[in-house]
Amino acid sequence: MNNNYLLPHKFKKMGLIMLIPSAILGFFVLVFEYEPYYLDFNVPAIFLDDIFENKLVFGMVENNILNEIFGILIIVSSLFVAFSREKLEDEYISKIRLESLVWSVYANYGILLFSFVFIYNFSFLWVMIFNMFTILLFFIIRFTWQISKLKKAALYEE
Repeated sequence: MNNNYLLPHKFKKMGLIMLIPSAILGFFVLVFEYEPYYLDFNVPAIFLDDIFENKLVFGMVENNILNEIFGILIIVSSLFVAFSREKLEDEYISKIRLESLVWSVYANYGILLFSFVFIYNFSFLWVMIFNMFTILLFFIIRFTWQISKLKKAALYEE
């Protein structure tokens, strides 16, 4: 089966090396609201709606870019891990990949539906922030779990 949409296998290792520290550090930066002054920059904004200021469309705004750096690192590294070929990529691995992707979408939107009903105000904003990353992380966790079960079954048969 030709999977042209998958990255070469070497991207998986590179993605893991980037994902683990950036996810841990990004979580702590977000929770403890760490914003070093040397990362304050004027950045382009397409739309900004401050509570106490006017709405801004296509302008510059001062922002600490640390959250954006970690967000980009987590998304890119998650994509590397999730969509890299396995060493031996066959139809069964493709089936596991598809099932894991469908499962992660269901789980992600199940959590989102639950959040719409039971979580409000700024707590909901936190859910939405984490929700940006969970679909890829759920996929990686389930796909890795299913592949490890497959490898254990293959070892058990030998």
